[in-house]
Amino acid sequence: MADLYVHPDRLEIHLTRAEKALALRREDLVIPRDSISSVAITEDPWIWIRGIRAPGAAVPLTLSVGTWKFHGGKDFLLIKGKQRAAVVVDIAGEEFSRVIVSTPHAAKLVEALRVDADELPADGEVIE
Repeated sequence: MADLYVHPDRLEIHLTRAEKALALRREDLVIPRDSISSVAITEDPWIWIRGIRAPGAAVPLTLSVGTWKFHGGKDFLLIKGKQRAAVVVDIAGEEFSRVIVSTPHAAKLVEALRVDADELPADGEVIE
């Protein structure tokens, strides 16, 4: 599972080697906090998927990793499992319009993103 780091100025999603291979991506995701327009927790991340996979990997209702293109831009998905909560991050003015990440720590991630940037440690907070 990807490691999530919340810094005062950015959200970092560090992908495992397998996730990078499935997503056909070399770099981790870095999202400036100023670009995040909304954050939500969902118990069913599959209903949030829009567009077609390009490039990435998918097994219906089991795994979706990579880029999904739709008429308004691109989304990045890292969804695993049928019964796992996910965080939906809407972004403005960046490579992706939306990032959906399944994580057992969804509530903690949303809480950390809602905290004022001045209250976070300079080296960030690891969401485990």
